[in-house]
Amino acid sequence: MTLSDEDRKQMIKYRLEQAKETIDVVDLLITNNKLAAAINRIYYGIFYSLLALGLKYRFETSKHLQLIGWFTKSLSEPVR
Repeated sequence: MTLSDEDRKQMIKYRLEQAKETIDVVDLLITNNKLAAAINRIYYGIFYSLLALGLKYRFETSKHLQLIGWFTKSLSEPVR
């Protein structure tokens, strides 16, 4: 899938909003002793944030392992 610059910008915005909404429920889950669910929401909040970062650098995937691989590899490369 090739996104236009405007579509890419909107998708980044959407993913960051999705990350924030996902993480916003964590306090509620912790307060109610739902720790496994809180960990799950934290993981997905980070995942959605990394999807946004990937989009910024024109890396597109919905696969967790591909995204983790890209992120890990990008940590060892100079900033472009």
